[in-house]
Amino acid sequence: MVDRAEQRRARADEADALLYLLLSKACDALGVPTEGVALVAVGGYGREELSPYSDLDVMLVHAEDYPRVDELAAQIWYPLWDSRTRLDHSVRTIAQAQQAAADDHRVALGLLDARHVAGDSHLTLQLRSVLMADWRRTAKTRLPALADACRDRARTVGELAHLAEPDLKEAYGGLRDAVVLRALVASWLVDVPHPVVERARLDLLDIRDALHAVAGRSTDRLIADVAGDVATRLGMSDRDELLRHVYSTGRTLAHVCDVSWRRIESLMARPPRSRRGRRSGGPLLLALDEGVAQHEGEVVLMPDARPERDAALGLRAAAVAADRELVLSPAVCARLASSAAALPEPWPGEARRLFCALLGAGPGLLEVWEAMDQAGYVSRLLPEWDGVRFRPPQSAVHRFTVDRHLLETCVEASKMVRDVRRPDLLLVAALVHDLGKAVDGDHSVTGAVIAAQVARRMGFTEADADTITLLVRQHLVLAQVATRRDLDDPMTVELVTGIVGNTDTLDLLEALTYADARAAGPAASSPWRMRLVGELSRRVRAELSGGGAGIWTESPPVPVPELHQVVGVGRLGVTVSEHHGDLRINVAVPDQVGTLSTVAAVLAVERLAVRSAVITSVEGLGISQWTVAGSLPDPVRLRDRLAVALRDDSDLVRRLTARDSSVSRGPASRVDLLPEASETATVLQVRAHDRPGLLYDVTAAIASTGADIRSAHVSTLGAECVDVFYLTDQHGSPLDEEDARVTAKSVLDRLTF
Repeated sequence: MVDRAEQRRARADEADALLYLLLSKACDALGVPTEGVALVAVGGYGREELSPYSDLDVMLVHAEDYPRVDELAAQIWYPLWDSRTRLDHSVRTIAQAQQAAADDHRVALGLLDARHVAGDSHLTLQLRSVLMADWRRTAKTRLPALADACRDRARTVGELAHLAEPDLKEAYGGLRDAVVLRALVASWLVDVPHPVVERARLDLLDIRDALHAVAGRSTDRLIADVAGDVATRLGMSDRDELLRHVYSTGRTLAHVCDVSWRRIESLMARPPRSRRGRRSGGPLLLALDEGVAQHEGEVVLMPDARPERDAALGLRAAAVAADRELVLSPAVCARLASSAAALPEPWPGEARRLFCALLGAGPGLLEVWEAMDQAGYVSRLLPEWDGVRFRPPQSAVHRFTVDRHLLETCVEASKMVRDVRRPDLLLVAALVHDLGKAVDGDHSVTGAVIAAQVARRMGFTEADADTITLLVRQHLVLAQVATRRDLDDPMTVELVTGIVGNTDTLDLLEALTYADARAAGPAASSPWRMRLVGELSRRVRAELSGGGAGIWTESPPVPVPELHQVVGVGRLGVTVSEHHGDLRINVAVPDQVGTLSTVAAVLAVERLAVRSAVITSVEGLGISQWTVAGSLPDPVRLRDRLAVALRDDSDLVRRLTARDSSVSRGPASRVDLLPEASETATVLQVRAHDRPGLLYDVTAAIASTGADIRSAHVSTLGAECVDVFYLTDQHGSPLDEEDARVTAKSVLDRLTF
């Protein structure tokens, strides 16, 4: 077994020996004494925690009247720079070090770990004594600013326990917070569970050592490309096992930090003591609900409360705490986990109501659920939760672990409870919609089975349980259909209408879709995706309400009035506009097979990422409307480049090929025919790794077979594309079976070679 802590100490010892030698040589060369000057290791070096590529954080401390100190410093630093040692250095008197610590909390935290390396040890001892005394004397005034800095960092970087590619140092619950906990203990205002914190800190240091070794450089971010190799180096089976360990460790440190900060804030908020030693102010307990009270910012149980007799008491305390955005006392959580009465099955109505109130509390849910989960109470309420706890996301679209994503979905769903008739069904579906990711298979299918079991155990009626099950089974359908199907094809709306059955279920499914996407992250909830989901839902709602076929005329693929603005000299034109944060490009070209691929190539060369494309023919012109991402292009430049490419696209193809050669193509592409998707066109679906020129390759391959593209629906999530094309023959009819097969093979061959 590799002792990585011993390796870190050995690196520190090696650095100590080098600095000792450099200081001795410099003092001899300049003829200055070693008394009155000292080299001091601070930060991680001070703690003897050097990873393979860590910086040396060193301070040269000197007496006020020490001679030639700048020359001495130069003779120490330059050999280190020449050897390419990563160095973070400073030269200060004790007074200057005090001032630097007073001005910057990061400097203060680093100096709390000051360790003597070489020179005058009495000077280092004096420095440590002064800095520690200053820290304890000023802690109550300084800690609020440190708390704000920690919260800002958590918002900016995220939480270690929930990031797909966690930053081991800066993320909340990472190594930076382990240092903060040391500082809190040094203030003498709070204590922490030392064995727990130390084990977590050492685990993160071991992981960072392995990360440095694999990456060959200094880094704290555990990116997907190296995570598997880091896991192997640590003796773990795979990336998922490593990430689960990181998440568990990060959650432990974050929880200790949360508790420590709350206790400090409560301590500083207490009213002053009277002369007789008693605090002035109101009662110690403020009753909030039956058996539940507030005490110094925490929700606790009343002295006479008996959770072993009242099975709903824990849910009542949790719902109150989340609703008021208060802390559910860790001691209460531990008591509930160990001794609370089990809820009968099915749950009584009061327990179900309280559970839904907890889920609908908004942001207050997160910290309360975390406290319950740390204690083990969540496992008693929802045993299925164990399967997704700390489970890493399997897609770059998701920014959180599966368990945190489910909670974030509840928070997002809580914003829409007034938009649906049954908010309780929406909230429970939001909590359980990804539980299927704990088992093999399509998580929507497996999750529906789990959701049915959970809903019935919670006491929902058969009809309500069926609705929750449907929501989980179909929670991806609106987003998938909206971005991969032609909304102007009646069969698209008929498909979704047949799934939801009624407007109440549609409202629930639409709200769940929005909540799921927003909780996943920006890639899943971009404005264009959400607008497409909204448009599909509007059309399905109209159909369910008896709107009939009249809705098809409300939104033509490309507004015909814009035709005259688009068409320019030579029946070729381009307009560019901004629409709800997206770029909209309309293009008119002579209506012939293959022009769409040329337009796609021009957009790719202009570095415009295509999000959607809709094509129609008007008066012998091919009119295409493109929604793209990128910098606002010059329409004249686009039109001129398109005119050249329509005459000869060889230069365009050469440039695309050069760009494409350096881009990874990812997993093998898939090309499928979807015979049930439309009665008026042949529907071709392409799944491929996103890259420059992908759309050009696909459309060029289609054009080579003589098929005409009626519309294209492009969906990009992270690095993967799902593009759907509605194809017709020269008469506007669906392709025959053989032509469809040949077209699909042509596209696959183009993407494979």
